[in-house]
Amino acid sequence: MNLKNYIAEVKDWPKAGVNFKDITTLMDNGEAYSYATDKIVQFAKEKQIDIVVGPEARGFIIGCPVAYAMGIGFAPVRKEGKLPREVIRYEYDLEYGSNVLTMHKDAIKPGQRVLITDDLLATGGTIEATIKLIEELGGIVAGIAFIIDLKYLNGMEKLKGYDVLTLVEYDEE
Repeated sequence: MNLKNYIAEVKDWPKAGVNFKDITTLMDNGEAYSYATDKIVQFAKEKQIDIVVGPEARGFIIGCPVAYAMGIGFAPVRKEGKLPREVIRYEYDLEYGSNVLTMHKDAIKPGQRVLITDDLLATGGTIEATIKLIEELGGIVAGIAFIIDLKYLNGMEKLKGYDVLTLVEYDEE
């Protein structure tokens, strides 16, 4: 199945010059959403995953059905102030300013094999921060899965040494 056929492209959104890749059109098609989820589940099973982790909010949309299909747990990564219990945090730089991601301190047990999921890989900053949180807790990032890789933004550079699955690649904007 060619998943690009189910991804809408929205020109100049959220700002001029951006060609936004909208996965809601993939998600509202049961066959395409199931196909994408099944591909990620197959990858996760090969990696012997113990738990799935996803950054908000689209990482939840991709990761939760994978965790459910495998009968394993899902741990969210959220912006600061959104998780109710004790957290660890990781601050990272953006083009203009910085961002902070957090994860519950007890979300990952040392030695657990983790799959990180998100809708798309752009510059890699959010996933790099998610990796840092997991590894700080003693988890092993056994795989990372995306629906989309925006290759022209070179996010894979930050993920060297990790096993990454992408289902759709865009070579240019």
